[in-house]
Amino acid sequence: MINYMMLGAVALSCFIASLFFLRFWKTTRDRFFLFFSLAFFIEGVGRVLLGVINYSGEEEPFFYLIRLFSFLVILFAIIDKNRIRRIGERN
Repeated sequence: MINYMMLGAVALSCFIASLFFLRFWKTTRDRFFLFFSLAFFIEGVGRVLLGVINYSGEEEPFFYLIRLFSFLVILFAIIDKNRIRRIGERN
């Protein structure tokens, strides 16, 4: 029971962080915030699936792949942000 409550709390936190970054994206139109919003949304969906799907636990490869994809989106956002900055410095 407490495990599901913790999963729900973490999922809700991820969705709130996603909305937080989405609000910054609407204000600035910077893709960096959009990618972070997407990454936190994916992580929140992964946590919800962890509570809903009847798997043996978090150590299943499916959940690691969701988390890996989320981290790859964050990595791409950082690389994309630095690439745009360097292109702007050349001009």
